[in-house]
Amino acid sequence: MNKHGFREFLQERNISEDQIEQFVSIAEKFEGSQSHTADGVRAFSAMLIEKGLNVLDNYRALALYGRFLGNKEIYVAVVELVDGVEALDNLYDKVGASVGEAQRDEIFKGIELPPLGTPSSHKPQVTQAVMARLESAVEPKTCKKLLADSLRDLRDKGFLDDRKKYHACKDLDEFLEKQGQEFMAQLEQLKKDGELFFTQEVTAEVIEFVASHPEVRQGVREGNVLYEAKIPYMTVEYLAETDESLKKYYYCHCPWVRESLKAGDVQVSPTFCNCSAGFHKKRWEVIFDQPLRAEIVESVLLGDPWCKIAIYLPEHL
Repeated sequence: MNKHGFREFLQERNISEDQIEQFVSIAEKFEGSQSHTADGVRAFSAMLIEKGLNVLDNYRALALYGRFLGNKEIYVAVVELVDGVEALDNLYDKVGASVGEAQRDEIFKGIELPPLGTPSSHKPQVTQAVMARLESAVEPKTCKKLLADSLRDLRDKGFLDDRKKYHACKDLDEFLEKQGQEFMAQLEQLKKDGELFFTQEVTAEVIEFVASHPEVRQGVREGNVLYEAKIPYMTVEYLAETDESLKKYYYCHCPWVRESLKAGDVQVSPTFCNCSAGFHKKRWEVIFDQPLRAEIVESVLLGDPWCKIAIYLPEHL
């Protein structure tokens, strides 16, 4: 292992000296026990869980080591292990705050929430069980409300630049147009540099798909309603696939749902997708500095070919 090179790589990213030693140690353990593959990452994660070392910094170390090696498979595998890990823990807290701890404990009784580092293939079974109990215990309106603000940890500061850009435009339509242009430029640059967009490769076909779908590129406004659709999680595979079930699998972003679409042995309630609607509306709530409402219009869990969200904008627009 090139310890010196990895240390320099971390220093260039302003990692503290104490963390550098920790990160190098984790990378060294990975080198000594596993192959440079996604399976190797998952096996290493199982070891971290077993030894109580499955903390976020150790996964961050492994992701950075993958970047240092130029190994995208390691990097993607790590991201998929930690992406959205907070979702069901947050749902647990929200249920307790909404309907009381006694009813929450009944809903989650006997259900062990997956620890950090659990592969996505193990998560849909838990999601299915929790949602089935939740929907039978509370009325639909309450259930939807618990998910409506997203189960992800989303901070306002992550969207403050968008707010500044919006206020620098003459109106929403100009802002949307500029957002679309920026997204396309970002994808073009990632393709040129051979870098990933989140966890996926950017090809000419990916860029063409985004360019031809304004709901994905920037959003489509109809009066005071903005319609947004997600870019497929694995766009190259999504575009090439002909099997409808697998196509939905390649589209879905949710680590708590995705694998159920491939295996077909678990049916997660489409109500869970309200978390995604909340994820999309958060940026607009920061931009307009007020709570908004969003709902799922189309979803792969409902049998649709993609996931489309309606965000209800302030009336004064």
